Amino acid sequence: MLTVESDEHFMRMALIEAQRAYDLNEVPVGAVIVSAGRIIARAHNLTEQLNDVTAHAEMLAFTAASEFMGSKYLWDCTLYVTLEPCIMCAGAAFWTQMDRIVFGASDEKRGFRNADSPILHPKTKLEGGLLADESVVMLQDFFRKLRS
Repeated sequence: MLTVESDEHFMRMALIEAQRAYDLNEVPVGAVIVSAGRIIARAHNLTEQLNDVTAHAEMLAFTAASEFMGSKYLWDCTLYVTLEPCIMCAGAAFWTQMDRIVFGASDEKRGFRNADSPILHPKTKLEGGLLADESVVMLQDFFRKLRS
């Protein structure tokens, strides 16, 4: 069973991934997927590097975790992501049947919670706001730098 301390630890690992995206001049979003208390996938946004609008941190992490697990289903896995997933990523999470999603900052404009109908699998537990301040600061700094 994961604890609040381990949730924070894994979110900090996602923040390290977000910093990697930031360093590549990508929108700084990072993700890790955990199974049985162990990180099985790490990823960060690579949409600019790969010239691929689907190369979100979550999507890349789902692919890596599925390969690790040898299954398209990510049962008993938790996704830690620094920003609330978009509709595309939440839809992909639905198909993985992921057990739990923990995100940092809310995305008021493009987050999946703005959708008119439920997107996550009914069994998926959702928790938001973990280390949100750190996520928000990195995102705001990135976009401030981008605009100047």
